[in-house]
Amino acid sequence: MLPFSDEELRHPVEHILDKVRPQLALDGGDVTLIGIASGKVYVRLDGACKGCSSSTTTLKYGIERALKIELHPDIEIVNVPHGMEQQWRSL
Repeated sequence: MLPFSDEELRHPVEHILDKVRPQLALDGGDVTLIGIASGKVYVRLDGACKGCSSSTTTLKYGIERALKIELHPDIEIVNVPHGMEQQWRSL
């Protein structure tokens, strides 16, 4: 159980995503925050990251790791496939 509400996490999560964006941009990629629910951060990988064979590694060992280190060890990240943005809560 996280000691923060989903709304309280929004700004810190956006700040951390802004910190990792330059690394993604080096390879032509980007990340978009779709939403936060129950300590899970739902994102969509864009650009060259979309469909990249290393996207799982980027999510878990790049973005999620940064969130866990800087915010809380129980935060999880979930990739929202393109076209599923409206259904992200059901993923």
